[in-house]
Amino acid sequence: MTNITPGRRGNHVLAFAAAMGLAAAISGTTADAVTSNVEPTTMNSFEALAQKQQSIAPIAAAMAIGDMPRLNAALNEGLDAGLSVSDAKEILVQLYAYAGFPRSLNALGELMKVIDARKQRGIQDPAGREPSPVPSGRDLLAIGTANQTKLSGAPVKGPLFEFAPAIDEYLKTHLFGDIFARDNLDWQSRELATVGALSAMPGVESQLRSHIRISMNVGLTASQLRSASDVLAQRGLTEAAARVRAAIDKQVADARNR
Repeated sequence: MTNITPGRRGNHVLAFAAAMGLAAAISGTTADAVTSNVEPTTMNSFEALAQKQQSIAPIAAAMAIGDMPRLNAALNEGLDAGLSVSDAKEILVQLYAYAGFPRSLNALGELMKVIDARKQRGIQDPAGREPSPVPSGRDLLAIGTANQTKLSGAPVKGPLFEFAPAIDEYLKTHLFGDIFARDNLDWQSRELATVGALSAMPGVESQLRSHIRISMNVGLTASQLRSASDVLAQRGLTEAAARVRAAIDKQVADARNR
């Protein structure tokens, strides 16, 4: 499916999150730059976040900090809200690119426990669907480049990628290709997961701000993102909630000043 071996992915996983945020910042585009050719989304700009999408940020935040009891509760709430097993699994798989393989593997193990416990209580969660096959080789690079451009609003380039062209290739072929080409989770949900994870991790505020902007690029509104922040606060993740709100305020202010 891909031309990047697992070993190479592991060696570069910690670079993905920082480089993705920097890539978005380098592009310098506004939330209006992306037109209707973005990936299909599950809501329009005038709707509140659906309950199942409200559940994504708490799952991602708990996963990112390795809080298993909080993750267990968040996964149960997400499944109760309508997430399929495939949805929950995909969120935790994607976030390895931001929080690392150890957190992702632990979280997937916790999801297995949650599903088994729910089955014992007579709850049969919908499996959801698996992703369609993803191309490989140069086709994957082309798809990843197109996805990166749609998310950021313009082709991404800059001194970082001239200095380290390998990370540019890994971002395009793996993060934006292998992961974002998987069609079993829409891009709004993927961005809510990314925002949730980054909000729980101190020191990555610049990447969080970039993903707030990307979230708006794919159709989420400031109001919808603030509701995600409210859910984090309600779950006791007050610092994460404050970071999301600060990032939204900064994005809105920057947009007004352009």
